[in-house]
Amino acid sequence: MTLDKTVPVAVLREEVREFITARDWDQFHPPKDLVIGLITEASELLALFRFRSEAEVETLLADEAFSESVRHELADCLYFILAISNKLDIDLVQALRDKMVLSASRYPIHLAAGRNVKYTDLP
Repeated sequence: MTLDKTVPVAVLREEVREFITARDWDQFHPPKDLVIGLITEASELLALFRFRSEAEVETLLADEAFSESVRHELADCLYFILAISNKLDIDLVQALRDKMVLSASRYPIHLAAGRNVKYTDLP
């Protein structure tokens, strides 16, 4: 069983909060800077895949060092998402569920299935 199936988001949020507090970093973490950190880490994740074909990515993902780089960049992104949610007191599970409801109304299955277009371009 993976930890994804057993560790609640609240536990991860608390671990990030404790990490930041122990280092007295909250003073450096206004929302703007946390969002900049998230975008920076997302860009580092993007750089691993940019200009590579699907076949190249598949081959690279079989390499442990490349896979570890992907895991680290994803973890960095998650860290910043959790830190932002702590700073702004956003319940991530509720936010995701609310957004899924909105997306379901924007992308009804009968119109969106198999289509790769923005909801404003659906018939």
